[in-house]
Amino acid sequence: MKEPLPQRVSRWLAWVAGAIILFGCAVPITLDVSMRYFFNQSAIDSFELSSYGLAACIGLGLAYTVTTKAHIRVDFLVTRLPFPLRAACDLLAGLALALIAAALAWFTWGTLEQSWRMGARSMSQMRVPLILPQGIWWIGLFWFACTAILAPVQAVLRLWRGDRAGFDAAIGSADLDAEIAEAVHATDGAP
Repeated sequence: MKEPLPQRVSRWLAWVAGAIILFGCAVPITLDVSMRYFFNQSAIDSFELSSYGLAACIGLGLAYTVTTKAHIRVDFLVTRLPFPLRAACDLLAGLALALIAAALAWFTWGTLEQSWRMGARSMSQMRVPLILPQGIWWIGLFWFACTAILAPVQAVLRLWRGDRAGFDAAIGSADLDAEIAEAVHATDGAP
């Protein structure tokens, strides 16, 4: 079965986020620490680069948490409710996440637009144009908002068709037995 587009794009952005953490954070920090140790000076501003990298990584990775249900939910009571109440709670949680994601994307766009208009640059010696890290950050948050809005819409459409399993797959809590089976399958049964 072909992976749906939102999941595919989210997975790709998560890989990009991983590359940013590796090459935008870990490598500059390693170089900076090594330069300070061996030559008692720093060639790059690793703190600034890693700050931008971390923000970009978080933005790019948030949609992946939505599509894979990797986000943290405290729902030990909700899972014991009858389906109509559980569905209402799941839908309310999904709508709250969509609202927060949309607000993050909206206000990040405002920050990006203002930086573009002002030609803003970082205050460091690197003088990084702020639209570069903020643009990557906004792309991730925009996609996060798209996936967070799409999830409750898909859930309602599936519920409307009477597809309870589809509703749970779109927005419901992850099933503990399914998570255990998936973890065992991922490790091929190895301890």
